Amino acid sequence: MELVGDKWTPIVLYSLSDSVKRFSEIQRDIPDISKKMLIQVLRALESGGLVERTVYPVIPPKTGYRLTADGQTLHAPVATLCNWASRNETFLDEIHRRRRAPLVEQA
Repeated sequence: MELVGDKWTPIVLYSLSDSVKRFSEIQRDIPDISKKMLIQVLRALESGGLVERTVYPVIPPKTGYRLTADGQTLHAPVATLCNWASRNETFLDEIHRRRRAPLVEQA
């Protein structure tokens, strides 16, 4: 859970589930993620063996990211979670709203 339990990792895995993508394509898929955070997530997934980074010998340099076989095993559970979140956006927004609201102390 430590590797995939943060805010951005499941979304990055979901973005990579259907094809090889360039960094800019992943960033377009996930507009709220910062460049720095996307780099960190991709590096963590690569070091964990879930994502393969390929640098193509062209000018300008082109880099592609894809899920490894191990990364593909996470596709079904991550896709299920992402699909559930999309269908339950109102419910999740309400939870976030409650968490941000100041706690009222009871006397």
